[in-house]
Amino acid sequence: MLRLVIPEFDLTRFLTRTVSASLENAIEWLSLINFSAFQGQTMEKLPAQMTVIGISQPGGPEVLVPETRPVPAPGAGEILIKVEVAGVNRPDVMQRTGSYPPPPGASDLPGLEVAGEVVAIGEGVIRYKPGDKVMSLVSGGGYAQFCIAHESIAMAIPPGLSMMEAGATPETLMTVWHNVFERGALKAGQTLLVHGGSSGIGTMAIQLAKAFGAKVMVTVGSQDKADACLALGADHAIDYKTQDFAAEVKALTGGAGADVILDMVGGDYIEKNYDAAAIEGRIVQIAFLHGAKATVNFVKLLVKRLHHTGSALRPRSVADKAAMVSAIEAQVLPLMREGRIKPLIDSSFPLEKAADAHRRMEAGSHIGKIVLTVDAREGREV
Repeated sequence: MLRLVIPEFDLTRFLTRTVSASLENAIEWLSLINFSAFQGQTMEKLPAQMTVIGISQPGGPEVLVPETRPVPAPGAGEILIKVEVAGVNRPDVMQRTGSYPPPPGASDLPGLEVAGEVVAIGEGVIRYKPGDKVMSLVSGGGYAQFCIAHESIAMAIPPGLSMMEAGATPETLMTVWHNVFERGALKAGQTLLVHGGSSGIGTMAIQLAKAFGAKVMVTVGSQDKADACLALGADHAIDYKTQDFAAEVKALTGGAGADVILDMVGGDYIEKNYDAAAIEGRIVQIAFLHGAKATVNFVKLLVKRLHHTGSALRPRSVADKAAMVSAIEAQVLPLMREGRIKPLIDSSFPLEKAADAHRRMEAGSHIGKIVLTVDAREGREV
């Protein structure tokens, strides 16, 4: 058994020294309070090996195969999470096919978000202790029984979320918050257009935008997806297969257009977005499912004074991600604690069936998030 040995903490001595000593000494003693929570605790000895899902070679879902690897040790500022749920995201599929390699220093395993229990902490960690339940964005390695996360990016799971919902939250929530509200600067009373409205990102964007007083339009490819988006609060659902979304947006806004457009499609949607956008509109690019190259009439960019920006979350620095988490903890987690915002779960698969989860995503019929559960008994397939 691994025991945490912490010096005994004398509250009377602390108060005396806090009053009489210098500020530096007071801060030094305050730091002991953070660690006093561990006094006398015993951590269960961790296994040396763990099951992970690796990518044997670039290719289809069948290249996702179980492997055995050493359990990683947390470094300074890091926590080790015993994973209970891992989210499945489009970048995982892209990494599997070889088109989205992990950034330098990141795990080669897929998986960008996890939820579970903290089982070990690295040097200097003060936000969490073993036993805490957290959800976290990670740069890779989520498809595993244990995963490393930086303490500043992990969030305590709010009471309003189940563990399965928590595992589907960090990547989606941070993507929407940063791109719609920080980059897109969406304000109450403005109109947001979301492409892929029934995706994990789309369903989260609907809820967040409505919670902050915006109007929401989405594009979808079927009636069941339209119904799901409307049930979440979307004001209008546009079937991109039968309708011209740019013309519909203009008609529904009295010719004004959308103030913010969240686009994961790219390709021929780029010029259509310029048509659908309002004067001073903001188009925020988060992916290019239809391709990263397009022929566009950029005069519209000048005439309408448009802002076309974009971002990828995975390569961002720890400091950047921590700043997003800080804003989310202040402005969004209270809504989650009240049960007003939560991810929509489409389906779940045991970790060992990650390939089936990818097949589900690539089929394009899912509504909401797909997740992996480490305990196979918790899997809920479609």
